[in-house]
Amino acid sequence: MMLRTVLVDDEQPARDELGYLLGQIDDVEIIGQAGDGPGALDTIERLHPDLVFLDVQMPGLTGFEVARRLLDRNPTHIIFVTAFDQHAIEAFEVNAVDYLLKPVDGARLDVAVQRARRRINADRQSQAEGSASSIAADQLEKIVQLVSERQSRRERLAIKVGERFLLVQAEDILYASLADESITVATGQFQGTSSYRTLDELQARLDPAVFWRVHRSHLVNINKIKEIVPWFSRNYILKMKDEKATEIPVSRTQTRRLREYLKL
Repeated sequence: MMLRTVLVDDEQPARDELGYLLGQIDDVEIIGQAGDGPGALDTIERLHPDLVFLDVQMPGLTGFEVARRLLDRNPTHIIFVTAFDQHAIEAFEVNAVDYLLKPVDGARLDVAVQRARRRINADRQSQAEGSASSIAADQLEKIVQLVSERQSRRERLAIKVGERFLLVQAEDILYASLADESITVATGQFQGTSSYRTLDELQARLDPAVFWRVHRSHLVNINKIKEIVPWFSRNYILKMKDEKATEIPVSRTQTRRLREYLKL
């Protein structure tokens, strides 16, 4: 059975990479793509795909909002693509609707596609027998609720700036640094201090797939790195995407991890 598939992600390179990996799997046809939530709804309504790979965080509408609207119209088989760590999403590992962790692993992708294929075949058989099933819709609602709750706990932090506390989106944080027993948190617009006592506590509040402890005193958002500069003893200095191009040192242990992740 050929799986007619739509890819939804606000980053073209991510769609290209996922499309390449899917091209290594038999009987998967990519019939459309979208770069935001409204575009996803339009594309899915127009093409009626068998399967949708849906990014979680997108402009316009989030992946969760798209999924909920699809539930109201026509239950769709969805594989979420997310940057949440394994522990955050293992609660819905047993559901028919699957997830993929960024960066996508080819072997894990194949498992997800085969799982979706079995669900689609089962649903088609139920419909052929005249018993339309709502199981997929029910499970999709559960997965959306679980991940939404997890996201709401992670996506905003209170940062003290002067005498005020500002709520910031986690994805807007560039880095956090520990000095003199105080944690400085920087976004593109301002710097403030965190009420967390240690970087370990702060790191536990953030998505470990995005925020890396590159040094015992520094935590960085890997999506906010502007430049990687070679340094002494084959180590690196990270230049961040703020106006000052703040430099963050990378420890020897994390240098290896960085090389492997970025294929340096």
